[in-house]
Amino acid sequence: MPLPPGPPLPATLQTLLWVTRPLQFMEECRRRYGDVFTVRFTGLATRRDIVFIADPEGVRTVFSGDPSTLHAGSGNAPLEVLLGRNSVLVLDGAEHMRQRKLLLPPLHGERMKRYESVMRDATLAQVQRWPRHRSFALLPEMQRITLEVILRTVFGFDDDDARRDRMRNLLQRMLHYGSGRLRLLAIAFARVELNGRSPWGQFQAAKRDVDAAILEQIAHRRAQQTEQRDDVLSLLLEARDENGAPMSDEELRDELLTLLVAGHETTATSLAWAFDLLLHNRTSLDALVADIDAGNDTWVDATVKETLRIRPVVPIVVRLLQRPFTVMGRDLPAGAVVAPCIYLTHRRADVYPRPERFMPERFVNGAADPYAWLPFGGGVRRCLGASFASFEMRVVLRSILSTVRLQAATSSEEEVSRRAVTLVPRHGTRVICAGPRWRRSASVPEPAAVAV
Repeated sequence: MPLPPGPPLPATLQTLLWVTRPLQFMEECRRRYGDVFTVRFTGLATRRDIVFIADPEGVRTVFSGDPSTLHAGSGNAPLEVLLGRNSVLVLDGAEHMRQRKLLLPPLHGERMKRYESVMRDATLAQVQRWPRHRSFALLPEMQRITLEVILRTVFGFDDDDARRDRMRNLLQRMLHYGSGRLRLLAIAFARVELNGRSPWGQFQAAKRDVDAAILEQIAHRRAQQTEQRDDVLSLLLEARDENGAPMSDEELRDELLTLLVAGHETTATSLAWAFDLLLHNRTSLDALVADIDAGNDTWVDATVKETLRIRPVVPIVVRLLQRPFTVMGRDLPAGAVVAPCIYLTHRRADVYPRPERFMPERFVNGAADPYAWLPFGGGVRRCLGASFASFEMRVVLRSILSTVRLQAATSSEEEVSRRAVTLVPRHGTRVICAGPRWRRSASVPEPAAVAV
């Protein structure tokens, strides 16, 4: 059965447009072909046709479909080179559900809220180092905060632990070699090592070093008493599946790396986007600051939701069809890849009037529609770290806006650029820190706690 229509361009050119101009490419495809269209990608002598879905009803059909028909793990197979074959993101069926059940408890509920002080302390420590009255990029600062949070909450590293600094450096090196448009194209089309001199060889060497460091930390923590610790690694070492079996070291390694990569880069990018949007929309910023000063969370939560709507970090989620499937009146064959399109669904004027405008008030009085607001995917494959990431964004926003005054260093909002599989501010969100704020919510330390 034929796939829905799409651009007639060669697959190589469509891949190039997807890497270099993803938003314009998606918008033009929808303008020409509607809410269901097919894009052809290529890499390493293989071709992949992906059917984009940009309608909430179609999204509902995919997210509520039989997981045995819609394989997310197989669809995410390209991530295996980064996250490992045991990552929950690349597993399907019983293995996926086993890993998901083991990973879920440490990332939700009251246990997650215990990490609030870690998130706040990491934020204030970084703010203390910010330059005053000159422009700097906020994205790297958010990355330092979120990486520190992950290193402490997931691995349980202490302040004086040299392994923490080594892990931070190795992870940053690996992410550097696996990102950037030119490196991404080189890795996609030329996976040759050249004794570690090619982009692929540099990435592979950095990945091996990270894997070794994670296994070393697993062994170190296993040798300690873990019952009284509440970091994710300790909890996972104690976790058992329905048959009483623990996770293997290799499973732990790949899941910890998944939490590191997914929980660090994406949350940092969302925070950078939030500040870019707020600092260029004074009315929204004033409403948020006033709500924070009053000790409320209404506008913080609405700001997080609207940021994730208008600036989703990941543009699509994918499912590989194991048998024929019908969506939006289209009969798709087994082997096709179907992709609910986060970016285009979030930009529907019939769901979000004036969708190009940053308007947190959309979410002040109502919950988000799970099939029209999908920054974390949906269904049984919804991101495990969704609650953790949203909670961390709220803590970081409150902590920064209660502590210092930020100004935009540019007159207009940032353009979107690609970094690996994520969509980031092209210039990293340039800001100016104008000094301390003296009005604070009760949950944030007094000015003396932060050197300004």
